[in-house]
Amino acid sequence: MPKKIPLRQCVGCREMKPKKELIRVVKSPEGQISLDFRGKLPGRGAYVCPDSACLARARKSKALERAFSMPLPPEVYEELEAQMKEVPDHAT
Repeated sequence: MPKKIPLRQCVGCREMKPKKELIRVVKSPEGQISLDFRGKLPGRGAYVCPDSACLARARKSKALERAFSMPLPPEVYEELEAQMKEVPDHAT
C-alpha cells in the first residue's frame, strides 16, 4: 500500500498541495510570527506556497489574520517576504 501524502491548503491560492511543497507560517506560543521551513516549530501553523504572489494574496484577503485570530502588522508581512527570498531552496 503506498504511503499517504499529507495535504495542506495554501492560505493564498486556497489549493490543496503536498505538505512538503508548502512553507509553514507559524505563530509561536509567545505570539511571534515566523516561517518554518522544516515544519517542526511549536505553535499554530498556516501554510503558504513558496511564492511571493501567494503571500501577497494571503495579505490582501487577511487569511493569516483569520488563521491566527489576531491582527498582523505590515512589518510581519515584510519580514516573511524577506525570509522567503533569503532561503531559495525551501526543502531544507
